[in-house]
Amino acid sequence: MEKHSKIIREILSQAKINVENGYGPFLAALYDETGNLISQSSNSVIKDCCSNHHAEMNAIKLAEKKLGTYDLSKYNLSLYVTAEPCMMCLGAILWSGIKKVFYSVSTKDVEEITGFDEGIKPDWIKEFENRGIEVCGEIEVEEGKKLLTDYVKEKREIYKPKREK
Repeated sequence: MEKHSKIIREILSQAKINVENGYGPFLAALYDETGNLISQSSNSVIKDCCSNHHAEMNAIKLAEKKLGTYDLSKYNLSLYVTAEPCMMCLGAILWSGIKKVFYSVSTKDVEEITGFDEGIKPDWIKEFENRGIEVCGEIEVEEGKKLLTDYVKEKREIYKPKREK
């Protein structure tokens, strides 16, 4: 577990740096089974004016381009994320062939701290495990929550689509 905690700490640290350069407070990294970094990316929704530019989506796109495939399953990749993936990113993870997911902050904490709507995700961990995708969460949670809290305190933009009920 120490290996996973170390990587989560590293991506949380990198996410702080990336926030200063206009990126969102989320970062995702893909590693192969021997510990080689394949791709890493921050959330760039606001910077790129594109609602699907979440950290996970960006990291998956970079890995697929680098490896020349839409099917990452043969590379036995692990995804490390600063927060539990949202509903959109769960679909991308599922269909990309990623084998393992490790994250820091839970959806509950993300929503409480930022107000961002993570979407409907009933029993997603069980569904992933049923499909052979290992999930391990809430790693280095206090550091992850601090990153989000600081982002909000600094009054950085949090994207939320306007909805009428």
